[in-house]
Amino acid sequence: MPLASKTLRQLGAELADGRTTSRALTEEALDAATASSEAATAFLAVHAATARATADAVDRLRTARVPLPPLAGIPISIKDLFDEAGEVTRAGSRVLDGAAPASRDSLVVQRLRAAGAVIVGRTNMTEFAYSGLGLNPHYGTPRNPWDRATGRIPGGSSSGAAVSVTDGMAAAAIGSDTGGSVRIPSALCGLTGFKPTANRISTEGVLPLSSTLDSIGPLARSVDCCALLDAVLSGGAACAPAPASLAGRSLAVPKTVALDGLDATVAAAFELACRKVSAAGARLVPMDLPEFAELVHINRLGGFLAAEAWAWHASLLQAREAEYDPRVAVRIRRGEKMLASDYLDLLAQRPRWIAGVQQRLAHANCDTVLMPTVPVVAPPIAALLASDDLYGSTNLLMLRNPTFINFLDGCALSLPCHRAGDAPVGLMLAAPRGHDQQVLALGFAVEQALSR
Repeated sequence: MPLASKTLRQLGAELADGRTTSRALTEEALDAATASSEAATAFLAVHAATARATADAVDRLRTARVPLPPLAGIPISIKDLFDEAGEVTRAGSRVLDGAAPASRDSLVVQRLRAAGAVIVGRTNMTEFAYSGLGLNPHYGTPRNPWDRATGRIPGGSSSGAAVSVTDGMAAAAIGSDTGGSVRIPSALCGLTGFKPTANRISTEGVLPLSSTLDSIGPLARSVDCCALLDAVLSGGAACAPAPASLAGRSLAVPKTVALDGLDATVAAAFELACRKVSAAGARLVPMDLPEFAELVHINRLGGFLAAEAWAWHASLLQAREAEYDPRVAVRIRRGEKMLASDYLDLLAQRPRWIAGVQQRLAHANCDTVLMPTVPVVAPPIAALLASDDLYGSTNLLMLRNPTFINFLDGCALSLPCHRAGDAPVGLMLAAPRGHDQQVLALGFAVEQALSR
């Protein structure tokens, strides 16, 4: 099953050499999207007819020796908040069932199509992207590929995106990340996920959660896959940055909050990952970052997320709140109580907070940060469904470390760092805004170090 085991570059090489066809890869994806135990909950819509038509068109061009871009003919899934012409953008909700279909593709979808990608379908998600757990009471929750017998969360909000890749229903997936929604499911499901600087990839035609924090990124099998997709999504040349060396690089390891509450599995995997990165020549610098401890207070009223989500949802909630996931509705309603002065205070505090973090990194000659993506392995779904309190505390725990980077307006990779057969654990490599190519370049070196 190539889609469940090979990188985008490997698939592209097999297509170019005639060892496979786009139609064959697409049929594999579509077969998995019906045969997988999680198919019914991973996808909200499967585009079988259009996927086959696109694959056949790419195969004809390849047979005619027309030069094709690197993604041409490769099956990709998209999260259910990207507009596709003729499709209703539901964002994992029942509330938008009667909405008009999109009149045009979002810019992200336009760029994927221009790159020749075969869009196999729209993936399930936490309703309106408002949780890091991935539970969806309307359409069900796809189970994490690790320990399906127990039934563990996939992480969210890009839940179906991650499972579509792990189960070979797509070679890669496009998700969104407002507080970790690409990196959390990547970490919990053993994938690589990239959150770019927020304004680097256009959100035109994407249903918003927080216009300040929303960013668009890929979930895939390798750093190289993420780099290729990032280049397409950002409108750049579809090539990956040159790998960087870890020798002589100084990486900050935050001592403040980010390492609190690690379970034994994550702690052991993170310690081993740090040893491997150090053995590759990097200098790890334990660092106090008091700004991390301040963020809970800064966001105590709900932050940008609640304020901006409430602005978008206010009229819908007033009319149709009974159709929302109650756990989503209650958090959106936090924004109802925020004053204009509260929002202006956030706007004023954020640049001060960012400057403080950047100054501490610069003082230590560190340009990147290394920490666990999330502090615990994927918990069971049943326990979270049974308890609002456990749901709330676990959600905050999952979002904690990724949210630091969203508020920093930074960029980050989550790379799998667990031993084969163990519960998936993610290692996050992050940097301030605009350092996307640097993070990806260093990501190649970290990925290589972890494989040793």
